Amino acid sequence: MALFSQDQVEAIANALGDTAAGLSGREIEFLLSSAKMTDPGAITKRLRIYNAFADSQNSKGNRTHILEFIRLAMKPARYSRQPERFEPMRALLNQALAFASLMVDDGGNLASAAPVQTLPEAQRRARDLRADLEGRGVHPDVLKFCRAELLADNYFHAVQEAVKSVAAKMRDRTGLADDGAPLVDRVLGGEPPLLAINQRSTMSERSEHSGFANLVRGTFGMFRNPAAHEARIHWEMTKDDAEDLLTIVSLIHRRLDKAHMPPRL
Repeated sequence: MALFSQDQVEAIANALGDTAAGLSGREIEFLLSSAKMTDPGAITKRLRIYNAFADSQNSKGNRTHILEFIRLAMKPARYSRQPERFEPMRALLNQALAFASLMVDDGGNLASAAPVQTLPEAQRRARDLRADLEGRGVHPDVLKFCRAELLADNYFHAVQEAVKSVAAKMRDRTGLADDGAPLVDRVLGGEPPLLAINQRSTMSERSEHSGFANLVRGTFGMFRNPAAHEARIHWEMTKDDAEDLLTIVSLIHRRLDKAHMPPRL
């Protein structure tokens, strides 16, 4: 069995221990134990994973336990309560694994992949996409998803994460914990709604508000939960598709920013 190079081990450890999207300290402790690897102890997450991986591969002469750690870490069921964590971590990890001709598929399984140099291509995509969107004046909450780690495969993951940020904003503003269509119904539906994009004092304003709710509901409906049991949508998204969809997400963010909470009698 081929071994990971030092650079590959470091890249994989950096992805799994990423500050924003990576594993927590407790998760690392559990996974190291489950993969039967020596735990270096409570040091920085990236170094903890790197040292454990390097020690395992050097002492055993194979990468079996590293691969087992990755398999366990990327089981979709682990993210059933926090499904929004799965895709960013998978994207980061695939960026690192690509140099070892490996990838984690949508189901969390390790699979062979053609050796590619994904990082420069992903960086170019992120740079070009961001430049085009800045030219359109899109919302800052959308621009932050123009990142190389979300564009290693194609544009789908960046758009998906941007759509999820709409739900996060609705939850933050209302304190609800719902997602998808139920969240839209509770936030923008009802009489009065929890959030309103206008005064809803005329038939025209009520129609506008109702249409906005349908727009948000439809945008959510285009994407599926990556941890769901049914197969997630496979969409080879083009740059033009991504820019159009992200512009819609930008519109939704702007209207939510300006939305008010009607008094409840």
